[in-house]
Amino acid sequence: MPGLLRGMARVAVVSGTATAASNRVNRRQSARWAAQDQEQAPPPTAAPAASGESRMDQLKALGELKAQGVLNDAEFEAEKARILG
Repeated sequence: MPGLLRGMARVAVVSGTATAASNRVNRRQSARWAAQDQEQAPPPTAAPAASGESRMDQLKALGELKAQGVLNDAEFEAEKARILG
C-alpha cells in the first residue's frame, strides 16, 4: 500500500509541474503574440475630411484623439502636418 501511495503522489507532483510549466509557456507566447500584433497593426489615422469640415474641426478632432490616447505624439504631429499642409 505505501508503494501505491508513493506512486500516486509522484504522478500528482509531475502532473502539477507539467501543467504549471505549460501554462507559463502559454502566457509568455500570448504576450509575445499580442506585442507582435500591436507592432504590425497600422497606426490609426484621422478620418478623411468631409467636404464641409474645416481645418479647425479636423484639428479639434485630432486633439481629442490625442487626449484619449488613441494617437501618440509622432502620429499627432504627422496628421497635423497633413491637415495643415
